Amino acid sequence: MSASQGQQKAWGGVFREPTDKRVEAFSESVSFDRRLADDDIDGSIAHARMLAACGLMTVPEADAISQTLEEIRRQIADGQFEFTAAKEDIHLHIEAALTARLGDAGRKLHTARSRNDQVATDLRLYCRRAIDRLDQGLLALQQAFLGFALREQGLIIPGYTHMRRAQPVLAAHQLLAWCEKFQRDRDRLADCRKRTNVLPLGSGALAGTTLPIDRDHVKDALGFAAVAANSLDGASDRDFVCELAFVIALAGVHCSQWAEEWVLYSTQEFGFLLLPEGFCTGSSIMPQKINPDVLELVRGKSARSIGNLQSLLVLLKGLPTAYNRDLQEDKEAIFDSIDTLEAVLGVAAPLVAGSSFDHDRIAATIDRGHLDATSLMEALIASGVPQRTAHELVGTFVRRAMTRGVSLAELADQEFLQDYAGWNAALRSALGASRAVERMVSFGSTAPSQVADQIAAWQRRLMKEPGAAARA
Repeated sequence: MSASQGQQKAWGGVFREPTDKRVEAFSESVSFDRRLADDDIDGSIAHARMLAACGLMTVPEADAISQTLEEIRRQIADGQFEFTAAKEDIHLHIEAALTARLGDAGRKLHTARSRNDQVATDLRLYCRRAIDRLDQGLLALQQAFLGFALREQGLIIPGYTHMRRAQPVLAAHQLLAWCEKFQRDRDRLADCRKRTNVLPLGSGALAGTTLPIDRDHVKDALGFAAVAANSLDGASDRDFVCELAFVIALAGVHCSQWAEEWVLYSTQEFGFLLLPEGFCTGSSIMPQKINPDVLELVRGKSARSIGNLQSLLVLLKGLPTAYNRDLQEDKEAIFDSIDTLEAVLGVAAPLVAGSSFDHDRIAATIDRGHLDATSLMEALIASGVPQRTAHELVGTFVRRAMTRGVSLAELADQEFLQDYAGWNAALRSALGASRAVERMVSFGSTAPSQVADQIAAWQRRLMKEPGAAARA
């Protein structure tokens, strides 16, 4: 197949032959980078205003460019804009539409910029907006967990290590643990935003420009915090994309961990948690099934974000300094990661808000598993018994209780005295799940007073937080 006559390329002046249609189909990116249209238009308007301020175009030309770009924006939003692989990407589509309407005034827009620094700017603008949306989604999820904790302040549930019953904890304490994890995700987003919020426009293709531009003018217009200091790095840096992909992947892992825990808690075997039926599905063959499909998909979708992060790191590992066309491949990965986490957060918060604990089922089983063993051990330590000795003693008591099929509290005093002559009523007061919880004193523990303080602190924090945009 021979190359057919195609549309004149913005870069085609030196070429004698048109681009092969197969190459156009292979190299186009407009099928996925069209979502950068708003960012490209915002950056182009700011660039035009700067060119006018620097005398590189007239103010009327900048006004006409800005007005026409807004018209193109509306046309794209309304679905009335024609896209074609022949124009490669969203940047050339918008520039071609502008030039078709304004002629030479439109051709001036690309003065003192390259698609290299243009796309880098667009992508930073896009990621910055995405960070703010994700932050708000994580905030909503934290607020849902906090609301659940407020409803369940007095409930005691088994805490687990190695998926075996370990010690009793307040349900609110367990719920607030997720607020901690998602806060770290939000803090990482805010930190990532600082490095994203740097303007590369004005770096040119790689070396800058000989024209008298004002990069700070564009920085201020677009709300960037700083200007990229090295043009080679500015046009090609994608660290911020990888960093955002990592933050999203880790947030996805946290969501997956939560989903896995709640899948288990909502089984008949555990019976702790009641999920809202609107967030469950049924079986096409088993009429009785109420399946936690949303939680399973939350768990499964974390794999996409982890894979996207790996893809981006591998994409960058072999690239030399300055822009290379490989970087076109960064967008689908980061777009998918952003979309995936936004989708997860969109269902996670209402699912949490609509869930409840089965108090009767939990109360019926709370004393199983000798959850108060550590409480008894520490009571022995407080009375002067060395830790290792206390550990061995309580292990002996637990074995006796296991053999008889009873809780520690159900053992008679005489059974404790067989192995420890110092057994007394004060030690017995350490037994029972509720007493074990109440005896906690350390900061950050599951003690009711500590959990109440945690709830109050989260209320102060989450009910007034503006999000990443105001912190970065």
